[in-house]
Amino acid sequence: MSLTRTEHDLLGEHQVPAERYYGIQTLRALENYAITGIPISHYPHLIVSLAHIKKAAALANERLGLLPSRLAQAIAQACDEIAAGKLHDEFVVDVIQGGAGTSTNMNANEVIANRALEILGEERGRYDILHPLNHVNMSQSTNDVYPTALRMTLSVELDMLVEAMKALQDALRQKGVEFSDVIKMGRTQLQDAVPMTLGQEFEAYAVMVGEDVLRVGEAQQLIREINMGATAIGTGLNAHPEYAALVTEILAQVSGVPVIASQNLVEATQDSGAYVQLSGVLKRVAVKLSKICNDLRLLSSGPRAGLGEINLPPMAPGSSIMPGKVNPVIPEVVNQVAFEVIGNDVTVTMAAEAGQLELNAMEPVIAFNLFRSIDMLQRACHTLRERCILGITANREVCRRQVENSIGLVTALNPLLGYEKSTEIAAEALRSGRSVYEIVLEKGYLTQEEMEEVLSPENMTRPRYFHRRA
Repeated sequence: MSLTRTEHDLLGEHQVPAERYYGIQTLRALENYAITGIPISHYPHLIVSLAHIKKAAALANERLGLLPSRLAQAIAQACDEIAAGKLHDEFVVDVIQGGAGTSTNMNANEVIANRALEILGEERGRYDILHPLNHVNMSQSTNDVYPTALRMTLSVELDMLVEAMKALQDALRQKGVEFSDVIKMGRTQLQDAVPMTLGQEFEAYAVMVGEDVLRVGEAQQLIREINMGATAIGTGLNAHPEYAALVTEILAQVSGVPVIASQNLVEATQDSGAYVQLSGVLKRVAVKLSKICNDLRLLSSGPRAGLGEINLPPMAPGSSIMPGKVNPVIPEVVNQVAFEVIGNDVTVTMAAEAGQLELNAMEPVIAFNLFRSIDMLQRACHTLRERCILGITANREVCRRQVENSIGLVTALNPLLGYEKSTEIAAEALRSGRSVYEIVLEKGYLTQEEMEEVLSPENMTRPRYFHRRA
């Protein structure tokens, strides 16, 4: 048996390893694009999306009388096998490639064609019977297949990100309930502000994450709009007039992804706006997660020479020279994920801007960076929840002591004593080291009963107002 088979394309002949399902154009891409070392099979949802697209196209062409049923069913069966996880190791082209994704599309066409040939009882490479382009790629172009595959993959992976974000939100909300009776000082610009509860602080974090769950969902709706049937530039050349609507309907059925057809396929083929929107939302998620982690590092700083209001669960020894030191390693790693996502957003922005005329050839790097951002954020949310948030405890005595010693309590006196007199009290407390409570009683501004009501930290954590004295 020959160890290779001879295939030919526009550039000539090439020897393809006989045992491989991919063909000559995939082999050329392997030789041309040794860029990241990451094959497209690293993203299995992308391979499944490609299989669903090729199956939907074959069934649509069969229904329209363009593709013989024998070939269409063989292609559909091959696609089903790939969607089930088979032959993914045959999808070998680098995730970053020239040609606007042509190599990815051809990798799929060749693998599906050769597996379909086997199903028909033929040898691989018998393209005179079933051809990667004439049959598997019928009524298609890379310019509608590739972006559709990207969008379907992004939609599926966003479902996973949303699930992770919701789980993190729930954990933060649980801590909000657990810490609802822990009085502490709120801070603005790292200076004492007014009292609040630690529960209010964590509930705010839960709301922050929940808001971004909604923003991700909005971006996901935009990303589900596809341009199947556009073929080369959106005019639908070489496709049946009914093909675009039919293939989109079948694709939604076979994949379970609720894709919808773009109203203007020329616009949809060149516009990268949905990618930019999604990348911006992912950046927003990253920035807010990083802010939360910055707060966790500050609130847990110490253990004796910092704020020390909360304890993060210890995950690893923190120093090779300082015995007993434990660092906030989980918030730190989430911070670094955020930096990566923010950088990825810059790449997506520049790649989207680089589009020219009827196509954006930079979609592979857009895809790579969006996939990475979603994957890293999903993992970061799980890691933050499981290895940090769920194990946080409060240093209740420390929080209470800081409130009682804080000059920030004087803010509650504004409605009763006025800003000027309250400022004098604050300045004296700062200068003397005495408490606000003690100074107000000494000066006779309020009775002890009034002081206990007005300066009750618990009362200061919710809306209320005292009328100023005459």
